Amino acid sequence: MKKNLLFVLCLLLSASGLYAQPKAPDAEYIKANYQKYEYQIPMRDGKKLFTSVYVPKDQSKKYPFMMDRTPYSVAPYGTELYKGSLGPSSLFTHDGYIFVYQDVRGRWMSEGIYEEMTPEKEDHKTNKDVDEGTDTYDTIDWLLKNIPNNNGKVGVWGISYPGFYTTTVLLSRHPALAAASPQAPIADLYRDDAFHNGAFMLVANFGFYPGFTNRQDDKPTQRRGGRFDAGTEDGYEFFLKMGSVKNSNTKYYKDTIRLWNEMLDHPNYDQHWKDRNVLYHLHDIKTAVLVTGGWYDAEDLYGAINTYKTLVKENPKTPVYFAMGPWVHGGWARGEGDHLGDVGFGGSTGPFYREKIEFAFFSHYLKGTADFDLKPVSTFETGVNEWKTYNTWPPKESAEKNLYLLPGGKLSFTAPTGVADSHDEFISDPNKPVPFINSIDMDMKREYMTADQRFASQRPDVLAYETDILDNDITIAGNIWANLKVSTTGTDADWVVKVIDVYPDSTKNTKWAGKDVYLSGYQQMIRSEAMRGKFRNGFDKPEPFVPGKVTPVNFELQDVLHTFKKGHRMMVQVQSTWFPLIDRNTQQFQDIMKAKDTDFKKATHKVYTSKANPSYLKVRVVE
Repeated sequence: MKKNLLFVLCLLLSASGLYAQPKAPDAEYIKANYQKYEYQIPMRDGKKLFTSVYVPKDQSKKYPFMMDRTPYSVAPYGTELYKGSLGPSSLFTHDGYIFVYQDVRGRWMSEGIYEEMTPEKEDHKTNKDVDEGTDTYDTIDWLLKNIPNNNGKVGVWGISYPGFYTTTVLLSRHPALAAASPQAPIADLYRDDAFHNGAFMLVANFGFYPGFTNRQDDKPTQRRGGRFDAGTEDGYEFFLKMGSVKNSNTKYYKDTIRLWNEMLDHPNYDQHWKDRNVLYHLHDIKTAVLVTGGWYDAEDLYGAINTYKTLVKENPKTPVYFAMGPWVHGGWARGEGDHLGDVGFGGSTGPFYREKIEFAFFSHYLKGTADFDLKPVSTFETGVNEWKTYNTWPPKESAEKNLYLLPGGKLSFTAPTGVADSHDEFISDPNKPVPFINSIDMDMKREYMTADQRFASQRPDVLAYETDILDNDITIAGNIWANLKVSTTGTDADWVVKVIDVYPDSTKNTKWAGKDVYLSGYQQMIRSEAMRGKFRNGFDKPEPFVPGKVTPVNFELQDVLHTFKKGHRMMVQVQSTWFPLIDRNTQQFQDIMKAKDTDFKKATHKVYTSKANPSYLKVRVVE
């Protein structure tokens, strides 16, 4: 939901009219063809939620509702002020729907106290037992009874945080809810946005909350949040100088941001986070669902993949569709989707999704269009740059194989055979951490998801393992699991694993290659993830390492659909810092959120590559 504040939050706010922006292409059409209304819709506990409704002026036929529930504001406020765009895309604007935008409880002009990723309730025994599901139910009921010329069907969509609210719409289980599309939804706040396997997502969260925090009480407002001015564009240097995470308050926030403090107060997966995992509640769903995500979504990749997998598992008779393209967070909603950073995808992918998948899905379930042949799974295969369709995900055509880290920096599907307990080691210094990207930036630069990793492989604190030149294509589809055997001289350590496609030396530059970038030998990151080692046996029960003891550390890198082409190489990199994407581990067993600047210590880490202690990635290879 978060994180590159300029890319995500400002983009959403500018679309709402809170920031000045050029006139949208549909602005005049909307004013000419829609009438805007504003309502305070009552909920069962007496609170009222501010809602903007855009109704087609042509009242000769009935229309379905298309609704977006958001914490990012339904602005512009005032019935004489109109949005510059309506619906998921221009296709919806011109096809005719009743568009509904609602400020969720506790945000902007709606009443109530805001909770981040509102905990859902299984039981609602009294009118005081409210959550996003009940708020949605009450909203839909009110709309059906009070907005004329509706056809009795409701569709809901939303990207990022609104994607979470779209997931919770399903929990209303309202009979009029015919279709919903959670897009890049947060599913488990601990795992999506706050922490990745216990490692705190520092740069993504730090800049987000000042802008997001426009109110912390129950008083409706149109006041925006502020922007944090770091005084520099060099995030690496800024966060090093900030020191430990607790200094974010002593130096900058002064304990004034409640939601920021909630993250710092809960570094373990305790009840606070378990209450904010919506996946537990996705049962008995009858509504048709289209889950959308991007392979290069740095924010909520986990949410999209696991929302889909959970819905399919728990609701086998419900029509559930899954679309994944080569996109960053929300990248399918606008633009061409033809490249990310230096890497091209062979042409436009965004328009195809918007017309052939998203628009077709809602048209069918809300308006009954007959020409609907959407396959259950539509995924873009990077590497060969082709759309593929499947009946299930991961595809049944894939089979699990182990990709082993071998002595001498080798990588192979053949297991190690040596008797000696071979290993590679490096010194991890949290005061000189490995950067997550080879550029100067104050935000979580989204291009890191495909960026050249040669800058990292040249460092002594990064281990690199590489296959021979491939003599045939290798396609991996589905999730990747890192299974490491490691040891450390400290009592805690982070482990970062990156899967990389190494281009042939003969590769020529394309128009997407940046200045001073050479695709010859390019090390394109395909998937990467971090693991805070003390959580290796459970995110709710941290355990120290025994110094020098060989210890298994296993964690998921999430799903991919990528082909390593003939003539390329496969590479795996292992490191222990990734800054400031994740916070620094003191490499001592302690609550890092309360660490002092003097607590950060060097440690020697070993990764084992022997028959007795093999380290490998479990991947799914398409046969």
